[in-house]
Amino acid sequence: MSNLGQFDSDFYQSNYTVDNQEQTCNDSNACGNLYGSRKQQASEQPQPAFVPAEMLASSGYSGQFFQPASNQDYYSPSSYIDSFEEEPPLLEELGINFDHIWQKTLTVLNPMKPADGSIMNETDLTGPILFCMALGATLLLAGKVQFGYVYGMSAIGCLGIHALLNLMSSSGVSYGCVASVLGYCLLPMVILSSCAIFFSLQGTFGTVSALVIIGWCSLSASKIFTSALAMEGQQLLIAYPCALLYGLFALVTVF
Repeated sequence: MSNLGQFDSDFYQSNYTVDNQEQTCNDSNACGNLYGSRKQQASEQPQPAFVPAEMLASSGYSGQFFQPASNQDYYSPSSYIDSFEEEPPLLEELGINFDHIWQKTLTVLNPMKPADGSIMNETDLTGPILFCMALGATLLLAGKVQFGYVYGMSAIGCLGIHALLNLMSSSGVSYGCVASVLGYCLLPMVILSSCAIFFSLQGTFGTVSALVIIGWCSLSASKIFTSALAMEGQQLLIAYPCALLYGLFALVTVF
């Protein structure tokens, strides 16, 4: 048994003694007392109370209280009203100008009136679309459902005249301008189709009327193209393909 006791003492041999344990306890008590004293000091310190802005101002505090400055111009409704008033009208944004439409219509109705090149060079498709629809509607009232022919010949004819004018003109022309001019000059053809509602055009009177309308449309279109593209002396060369195009519309209207 003595050997076993010696073995236990050797097996559990350590440098830690009872004195060290007492010293550790004393150290832990000292740390606890130090923590408790700090906590007591922190609790004894007075907490900062909320001080109103009036008291700070009376005490001479000149700092900023984080109060945003109000801008009367920013919140005033007059700024919004001014922004709406400065916006252009809706028709002007869409490119619809009734004054220019009326001037172009008068230019087509009077072939002898000189055309304003600055106005005729605009891409305005409001009038041409209305005149194409009017031509199809009058043909429908005359008993002819020809909307497909009207739109198809208009598109193909504009492509052909556009290619021809780009070859003849040094400045060039856009497809929208060509479609606008040819569409406005379709107005006399609408008058011819309106006459077909009340009486037949398959006769001498109808043939003569169709020839007059073809000459009227082609003369107006060539005059506008000459003025817009500065192609002086080439009006007859432009009028010939335009007459061929409007001749197709006359055939649809008469027959």
